[in-house]
Amino acid sequence: MKIRKLNEGEKPPIDLLLLADPSEKIIKGYIGRGACFVAENDNRVVGVYVLLPTRPETVELVNVAVLPDQQGKGLGKALIGHAVRTAQEDGYKIIEVGTGNSGIGQLALYQKCGFRITGVDRDFFVKHYPEDIVENGIPCRDMIRLALDL
Repeated sequence: MKIRKLNEGEKPPIDLLLLADPSEKIIKGYIGRGACFVAENDNRVVGVYVLLPTRPETVELVNVAVLPDQQGKGLGKALIGHAVRTAQEDGYKIIEVGTGNSGIGQLALYQKCGFRITGVDRDFFVKHYPEDIVENGIPCRDMIRLALDL
């Protein structure tokens, strides 16, 4: 497997990004401001993440997605590790991530990768997404914010 940054003009894998963020409008809002990286296996895009500079010395991991048939193989952890190393190499001091309160697997993964919970953005998904989101039988309402000092 190889992880690489998309070249300028190369189309991001929107269908894959939609697995982690159900709003194409929101994805298109941040994709042009951030750097998109893809994981490829046998010339097939199997994973993606986006790094978005937010404040001086801070970058946010705004989307991490892995194809369903590739999940559970350590690819998400590899993508997050690559994002952390990329942020360090680019001189950032903090990498942040936000995920829904209902994303139990995502919350566990980020914490296994060293991220710590820093706060809760109450009703984020209610305010910013037109349709209800439900994961693991839990309504997704709040954004759980996590960060890792680099």
